[in-house]
Parts: sequence; C-alpha cells; structure tokens
Amino acid sequence: MAVFTPVSLDEARRFLAGYDLGEVVELAAIAEGVENTNYRLETRQGSARRRFVLTLFEARTDEASLPFCLGLTAHLAGRGFPCPTPIEDRSGGWLGRLNGRAAAVIEWKTGAWLRTPSQADQAAAGAVLARLHQTASGFAGRRDNPVGPAMWRRLADRCAAGASGEDRSLLDQVEAALARLDDPFTDDLPVGAIHADYFPDNILFEEGAVSAVIDFYFGCTGPLVYDLAIALSAWGFDAEGRAMPEALAAFQRGYEAVRPLSEAERAALPRLGEAAALRFTVTRLHDRIFHDPSKLVTPKDPAVFLRRMDHWRALENA
Repeated sequence: MAVFTPVSLDEARRFLAGYDLGEVVELAAIAEGVENTNYRLETRQGSARRRFVLTLFEARTDEASLPFCLGLTAHLAGRGFPCPTPIEDRSGGWLGRLNGRAAAVIEWKTGAWLRTPSQADQAAAGAVLARLHQTASGFAGRRDNPVGPAMWRRLADRCAAGASGEDRSLLDQVEAALARLDDPFTDDLPVGAIHADYFPDNILFEEGAVSAVIDFYFGCTGPLVYDLAIALSAWGFDAEGRAMPEALAAFQRGYEAVRPLSEAERAALPRLGEAAALRFTVTRLHDRIFHDPSKLVTPKDPAVFLRRMDHWRALENA
C-alpha cells in the first residue's frame, strides 16, 4: 500500500473544513502507487454523495513544483481532456498542509487501469497521449525535468554507497549506460508540457475507452517524443522486460494518428527510449537499496527496465 503518512478520519475532517465539499463520511487508503500517500475520500451534501482523492505529497515530490503539476491538470481538464480537476479551497488555492505534508483534493475519476491491454487499448492510450501534448500546448507553466540526467547521476552515486550482490551488478550496468548516453536531450526537438509517467496504472479505462489520465506529479517541460519513449517503455514490454513488438507498434500507431512524429523525433526515439529505461532503472534501484521496511509499499524490480535498454540500443544501432 502507498501510505507513508497516516491520516485519521478526524484529521481529514479538520483539513477539509476549509473546503465546500460537505460532510466527510468515509476515508480509505488507496493501495496503489509508490510516490505519495493517497486516500479515497467520500463526502455528503444533503442526499448527494461525492468522491475525491486526498493526496499528501511525500519527499520525492518537490512542493515548489505542485503549482505546475496542478495547474497543468486544471488546464487540461478545462479544455475537455480526460483528467481530474484539482479542487479549490474557500480561498481559491489548491494546496494546504496536513500532518506535515503539502496536501490537495483532486476530483475522483471512474474507471480502472488495464493489466492486459489489447492492441486496440494500446492504440487508444497512444492517441490520448498525443491529445495530451496537443491540449497542453497552450499551458504557460514551465518545470525542469526533476528526474533528468543530473538526478540520474546523483542517484547512482548514492546507490554506490549501499549496493551489493545483484544490486552492485545492476549499478555497474547503470554506470555504463550513464557514460554512453551522457545528456541525451541535446537535439532541437518539439518541447512542451509532458506527463513523464504515462504508465498503464496511470491511465483509467471504462467501457473500452480512456476515462482518465491521472498522477501528473512527474509532469515537466521536455521533448514530446521523450514522453512517448517513456510510454512505449511502459506499455510495450512484458513483466520480464521483453519487447512486445505488436504492442509497441499499436501504441505508436495510435499516437501518430493524432500527432505524427517529425523525422528528427523518429530518429531520436531509440536513444530517448534507452534514456527512459535508464531513468526508471536507476530510480527503482535506489528505492530498493534504500527501502524502509516500515513503509507499506513494495519496491519495484529495476532489472526489468534495465532489459528494455537492450531493445532500444539495438534499434539505435540498426
């Protein structure tokens, strides 16, 4: 479970006294995710019940970045894109503090993420990512990538202090990739607001269509094709990190049906795919080495993303 900061029902009620959401009648931990603490919140106004997500932002989420992340979702939702709207308190703000953490209330979206998406689902998810890029084009906010090459280097250096056995072997391969890639973001490519965490568990489906894109807290300003590379690395490989060519093709086909890639983007995609795989390898490796067993969250396996780098490197060298 992704619960780092416990919240009681009474604590939630005191926090939500600053909102016009009615009476809090239920608070339940949400068992997925690894970055922040999330609760399903249910309120009652008269006979009507409404659901929201109460999020407490933990250490990896830079509090100063939250106006960008919440502003991006508000921008997208206001233009009809399927994502949750952040809820304003009575002062017109999106953020408060709860149990020592920045906290926000977000609209609840129905649907569920797909464990085994079909090719049609892959294509639909790709098309919605392209819509996200198009709809976000008018968003004025800017945020540097919080998990870019400089952070990869810092995380690898920290891992070196605690890695042993299998983790040491993985770190050696991470070091080789860092040396090979250096800074992969040097091309003059189309840039805009990106999701940067477009994994299946952040895309909800309902009745065969995408009902919501959630969790924009890694959102930043970056190359649009890097966002596609992250998404392909998330959607186009099996649980062991092996490429699924039909899934990769379907997702990219769906994306390009809405926003065709330029030749420069197409040429950069394998290198940025390797960069995306490296990014998630090093963050997962760090989280596993420094896992706090008292926290109710299970670290994810870094090796399955390391294997993705071989696929992308082979494409680049083809």
